[in-house]
Amino acid sequence: MKKLFSILALAIMIFVGSFNANAITTPSNTLTNVATITVVQDEDPASDAEDKPFHQELKDRFVEGGPGFMGIVLLCLILGLAIAIERIIYLNLSTTNTKKLAQQVEDALNSGGIEAAKEVCRNTKGPVASIYYQGLDRASEGPEAAEKAVVAYGGVQMGQLEKNVSWISLFIALAPMLGFMGTVIGMIQAFDKIQAAGDMNPSLVAGGIKVALLTTVFGLIVAIILQIFYNYIIAKIDSIVNSMEDASITLIDMLVDYKNNNK
Repeated sequence: MKKLFSILALAIMIFVGSFNANAITTPSNTLTNVATITVVQDEDPASDAEDKPFHQELKDRFVEGGPGFMGIVLLCLILGLAIAIERIIYLNLSTTNTKKLAQQVEDALNSGGIEAAKEVCRNTKGPVASIYYQGLDRASEGPEAAEKAVVAYGGVQMGQLEKNVSWISLFIALAPMLGFMGTVIGMIQAFDKIQAAGDMNPSLVAGGIKVALLTTVFGLIVAIILQIFYNYIIAKIDSIVNSMEDASITLIDMLVDYKNNNK
């Protein structure tokens, strides 16, 4: 949980810093323009918007959308990314070379017995090593007891791997819905202006409708970004779970062979 809050704080600092850096940037020739009292007009007003980089255009559109629903959508993005980054780091640290570990455990089992194999598992990080340790700890009761311990502890390790992943799926669903809600509320406000004016003037409501649609656009962008991270995390969890299941079968076979060789 401490790692999650630290990642969240770092993400907020980066985001706020980027906005502040953009806000305090001023053209270097401003004083010259004031001193000479020269008015320069662009040949094409649309050229400024075309010359803007993508991230600058994105910031402008975000600010234009208003702080209400845009702030909530941004919060979904920050929290979702914080959880996703924490899960990716945890899963990468949990990845183990199962073939190498199985060979080390088998060599230790044949040379030094159960205690030597358990020592190898203690010195190795990851859920596979933890499962091996639990199975070896019950090996004295027989392969059946070891298998039950491996299955039970495997479920515990799966729960650790999937921890907080459901929150990412929540933010994926929540961001577009908030965007749609902002759009609907913006459309209602636009029609209220039409009713108050008593005239169907497009310029009266065009700006409001554009701002209302921006909430949907940003909600969909947030959902797409988080969906990519979510799919990667699920694929990583499936890979680790498959390794755990394969390692469990290998461990039981090793314990059966060890028992037969020491009768």
